Amino acid sequence: MELFFNQLVNGISAGSIYAALALALVLIFRSTGILNFAQGEMAMFSAFISWQLADMGLPMWLAILASMAISCVGGAVIERTIIRPIGADNLLGVVIVTIGLFIFLNALAGWMYGTDGRNFDSPFPNESWSIGGVNITADDIGNLVVLGVVVALMFLLFQKTKFGLGMRAVASNLDSASLVGIRPGRMLMAGWGLAAALGALAGSLTAADRTFIELNLMQGVLIFAFAAATLGGFDSPLGAVVGGLIVGVVQALSLQYISFFDGLETAPAFLLILGVLLVKPNGLFGRKTVERV
Repeated sequence: MELFFNQLVNGISAGSIYAALALALVLIFRSTGILNFAQGEMAMFSAFISWQLADMGLPMWLAILASMAISCVGGAVIERTIIRPIGADNLLGVVIVTIGLFIFLNALAGWMYGTDGRNFDSPFPNESWSIGGVNITADDIGNLVVLGVVVALMFLLFQKTKFGLGMRAVASNLDSASLVGIRPGRMLMAGWGLAAALGALAGSLTAADRTFIELNLMQGVLIFAFAAATLGGFDSPLGAVVGGLIVGVVQALSLQYISFFDGLETAPAFLLILGVLLVKPNGLFGRKTVERV
């Protein structure tokens, strides 16, 4: 039983990171209908920025916050200069561009920072506690607390601010939002910027959890984030959070108790995606789209 609860804690901690990246995917999908396949590499590149700023002497938390701010600007620039000229209606073109961006950012990070892994310090204290035989680290608690803070801030942004209401209006109906004076272009840029900032946070927490950073840091995490968003529903931020925690727990328990998954870390996520698409394509919290003929 102690082993089960230890794996449960590990799953919740990892799921908190998957949820943060899934939130970034959901933000972009809700506002543009685009699946950003470059989200993982954007997060990886941002994590390298966190590492570089920390290596220059900034405290790790300040380095991560600065990286999030830089990534927010970078995400907005990507939307304005790369995504918008193609047009959201050209879905195939956008998918190809995001895949190209995936390759470009991976190559750029390799050129700038090299292919060798770098040590990445955790922003949380190096402490752990044993409660009834269950080992809980400061990283486990910190990841969950950070996710809680992110969810609370996003709730306040989207429910209590004019800016957040504008983003929701554009996501709901772009044409109607334009008619009431909302500038969709600015909202879409803001959505990409916010998603990039969340990705930067997820990338930095992933590197801190593994204590090192390298070029392939987020490729597996992106698969788990896609599974989380699929499970929760791509149009539901709440679903992304719940889905991320479920995916983290399912992954941890599957790898521990099902020998078939030995060496196949991403297999539970793929099976979860397949199962959700077959049984409930809109996800647990997704809404069905009703069109009048």
